[in-house]
Amino acid sequence: MRGTRPEASEQRRRVWSYLVLVGLAVFFLFPLVFMFVSSLKPDSQILSDISGWRAFLPVGDVNLDNYGAVFDRVPVGRFLLNSLLVTVAIVGLGLVVNSMAGFALSRLRWRGRGLVLGVVIATLIVPFETIAVPLVYWVAHLPTLLFQDGALVYDIGWLNSYQVQIIPFVANAFSVFLFSQYFSTIPTSLDEAARIDGAGWFTIYRRIVVPLSGPAFATVAILTFLPAWNQYLWPTMVVQDETLRPVMVGMQYFFQDNPAWGEIMAYTSMITLPVLVVFLAFQRAFVSSVAASGVKG
Repeated sequence: MRGTRPEASEQRRRVWSYLVLVGLAVFFLFPLVFMFVSSLKPDSQILSDISGWRAFLPVGDVNLDNYGAVFDRVPVGRFLLNSLLVTVAIVGLGLVVNSMAGFALSRLRWRGRGLVLGVVIATLIVPFETIAVPLVYWVAHLPTLLFQDGALVYDIGWLNSYQVQIIPFVANAFSVFLFSQYFSTIPTSLDEAARIDGAGWFTIYRRIVVPLSGPAFATVAILTFLPAWNQYLWPTMVVQDETLRPVMVGMQYFFQDNPAWGEIMAYTSMITLPVLVVFLAFQRAFVSSVAASGVKG
């Protein structure tokens, strides 16, 4: 009898922990459920159901008309393609550039390394909004090469282009810091053994450190994907050509006249789905990297 009391107490504690976690999960899922359910209803029913539990249930006049209306109002396919292109480029280039910077800061021994890492971390406290306007001035005066009539043409200015949405966001201070922290957990004896065998630093990075850092790469991929996909301010400032706009700028199309809430919910559901897919695909690696690097937030 004495041995069963601690076990029963442990079971009660575990049940209460699960109940609290389920309650928190349901609480944070409410906005997503409301968004998906409302995307299936006409505006009149959304407004009538909003004060009760019916707002979270697919009941009443449920159909897919809002999704069809979204394609009539906004070039969704073009916006999704632009966002996908920009986001994949930022994530792909960012993984390479930031991981190599993190490798240099964590594995190589050179004078001023601590100062450089401190400066990189200090840039985290500078909000992007404070440098957005000066950055617009600089990108408007940068040289570029355009492909016109089968020939390369020299020009000035990156406005209304893909590179203006990609290049400024490749290098990321938080990604460099996270890679640096994760790489520092890998034993340096591996580097020394590889150096004895004649391997250079790039070989050590490519064949030893990168294969052992899958969770860190997955975490940076997720943390880079989210802001890149959700960009709104910067594209609004530098892209006026509709054929180059990302999905978030498309939200403007629904607030020009009377807002159509059902169409807005359908559009937000469509642009939220890729984010959920990416997070679910890398969820396990993301948790593993956060636990290994001690980065929380």
